[in-house]
Amino acid sequence: MRIAFLGTGDFAVPALRRLHAAGHTLVVVISQPDRAAGRGRAVQPTPVRAAALELGLRHVPTADINGLPPADLLSGADIGVVAAFGQKLGPALLGAVPRGFVNIHGSLLPKYRGAAPYQWAILSGETVTGVTIFQLNERWDAGSVWASRETPIDPRETADELHDRLALLGAAAIVDVLPAIAAGRLEPQTQDAQQATRAPKLRKSDGYVDWSATAAEVVRRIHGLWSWPAVACAYVGRDQRRERLLLARAEVADGVTPVSQQWRPGAFHPDRTIQAGIGRVRLLEVKPAGKSLMPFAAFANGRAIAPPDRLDAPEADI
Repeated sequence: MRIAFLGTGDFAVPALRRLHAAGHTLVVVISQPDRAAGRGRAVQPTPVRAAALELGLRHVPTADINGLPPADLLSGADIGVVAAFGQKLGPALLGAVPRGFVNIHGSLLPKYRGAAPYQWAILSGETVTGVTIFQLNERWDAGSVWASRETPIDPRETADELHDRLALLGAAAIVDVLPAIAAGRLEPQTQDAQQATRAPKLRKSDGYVDWSATAAEVVRRIHGLWSWPAVACAYVGRDQRRERLLLARAEVADGVTPVSQQWRPGAFHPDRTIQAGIGRVRLLEVKPAGKSLMPFAAFANGRAIAPPDRLDAPEADI
């Protein structure tokens, strides 16, 4: 097929590469503009732009897809494929190619409509998620479903790791689905709006954990928010010095230990597990301020963590 590909982030790159490798004609690749990134704030190409240039494909950056002339932009395309693009397509654009636009979405619709579907799947305690190929319409993630693919969520899996697996799953799905759409072998299914849930965009202010929650809830929050915005806390030693710490990976050490006068939420036990509202959490990976990701055991050994050390809410000055 002749495809107009709209994508910006890492999630879209495997699909772009698979479509190109499968012999489809990419008439244009459209991304959001390059942005400054990293400590030096140097402008970096978006992941999709970098892949498009590597593959020798025509690339168009735009801060407003609906402000471009669709007849010129999409000329010759049979269908549009959208993945991690970051802009909503207006009605004029949606009708500008014969078969419209299909989207690769990182959840099993109608659950988790929105900008952070796989993160919210982890945060909500799902054990299974997947990707959905659906027809874009004017409502947010509400179009008819062409196909979906399921995958289990590993209890130790972070949002970053799930993102990468779903990107590959979505790439495989779109390569399977497009020929079936072209041949008329698929019938799109209307989403059940009553089953829909929202997955709003995460913000920096979401990067916290409530230690009075259950151990399982704490672990899900750590995993669901890694690596952005990431759960931030303050390690407080016996001398009351505070050190900012990001939590990357954890597991439930036990699900039953109750809070007591000695073991308040956030307190370290002698085995370096942390008291939650119910149960204890074992940290596995952390990132101290200004340092690289490391095993928690190395962090704990370097500070000789023991009671009454604790984890507390972060503060702006640490």
